[in-house]
Amino acid sequence: MKKVITYGTYDLLHHGHIRLLERAKALGDYLIVGVTADDFDKVRGKINVQQSLMERIEGVRATGLADEIIVEEYEGQKIDDIRRFGVDIFTVGSDWVGKFDYLNEYCQVVYLSRTKGVSSSDERARKRAIRLGLVGETNILSKYKNECAFVNGLQATGIYTTDPKLLKMEKPSLFTGSYEELLEQSDAVYLVSHPDVHYEQIKKALLAGKHVLCESPIALTKKQCRELFALADKQRLILMEAVKTAYSTAYNRLLLLIKSGQIGKLVCINAVCTSLASDKGTQLDARWNSICAWGPTAMLPIFQLCGVDYSEKSMISCVKDKHFDIFTKIDFLYPEAVATLKVGNGVKSEGELVISGTKGYLYVPAPWWKTDYFEIRYENPTENKRYFYHLEGEGIRYELVHFARSIEAGQPSQYIDRAVSETISAVIEDFYNNKDLRHLSI
Repeated sequence: MKKVITYGTYDLLHHGHIRLLERAKALGDYLIVGVTADDFDKVRGKINVQQSLMERIEGVRATGLADEIIVEEYEGQKIDDIRRFGVDIFTVGSDWVGKFDYLNEYCQVVYLSRTKGVSSSDERARKRAIRLGLVGETNILSKYKNECAFVNGLQATGIYTTDPKLLKMEKPSLFTGSYEELLEQSDAVYLVSHPDVHYEQIKKALLAGKHVLCESPIALTKKQCRELFALADKQRLILMEAVKTAYSTAYNRLLLLIKSGQIGKLVCINAVCTSLASDKGTQLDARWNSICAWGPTAMLPIFQLCGVDYSEKSMISCVKDKHFDIFTKIDFLYPEAVATLKVGNGVKSEGELVISGTKGYLYVPAPWWKTDYFEIRYENPTENKRYFYHLEGEGIRYELVHFARSIEAGQPSQYIDRAVSETISAVIEDFYNNKDLRHLSI
């Protein structure tokens, strides 16, 4: 019996996929199809896959062409599979010509020509061509514009800014004379404007029928935040909070590990996020204070793991000018846990995340908010575990992909619960109202 093996993502299974599988099947007597796992796809740079692994497996199974379906999960697995299954022929599309010649040492390699004019990327792009307008006064806009190139069907088509430095960085044709003009030519907007204007800009965009991705905080009061989400629902639009950490693989895996009891009962969280005012690469804008620039990111693991119903909180801030804190420390007290965050835009500290439990602790080194690595450490060091995950584009790419998916599906984001967004706004509101706040003089 001649065994044939092939691999693919098989996202949005189409005629081209089926034709390739038919030709692979005709090469032998038994066809093994490897479907790539979500995490392995991300390592290979394919982050815009629309269907889950199980959906893609079921799609392949439904063709009736595969005698056996396996999951491809790691680099080098092809050699292992060829040896394990006694494969005679490895085959793949002709767009990979030469890439897998090294497998000739283990079996025959056959490159099959693909069906012209058909691809999953084209299918995704045709399904949703979202024109994204960018708004703000920071070089992060350029990062988002560049990352859009990696997301099928999402195009950065315009920029509205009053920042003269940014005006020199991009093509003049991208800029619009007003926010209203940008809304007219966009399907969705990304806002990294100052938090003072978020409420008005989001509301105007939603009323104009535009989806919104907004750098956190969405609003400076809980009431305004709740109002904007209600308006988005009424308009049947997506309003999504842009805390890029929330969409990264490593961060989501550590949440699952903590919730599954890997460190025992959670007792304490310490989250630190800081940057210096002169460090242009790590801050949103020199006009953003610490509580707005870093507070939402530091609050994210606290509220997602401990919940939003804390019993007490206390804040200590070093305020340089009115409401401009260069450093703030907040303690949250829960019935069975405590959490502390330290944020600074002008004060520097080690930006690490430590989550302590009754069996061990989880440690994420600086900068934890864009990590691709973390450890779970125990009393016995030999039991320690290390976790590595691929991170593309500082997490911005994953955030944009999820935004596009949410728009396509018409479903709000599941990565940041609305209660978390509202509580972030509520804490910032208390800061501006000097509630539970003491000032530190330096």
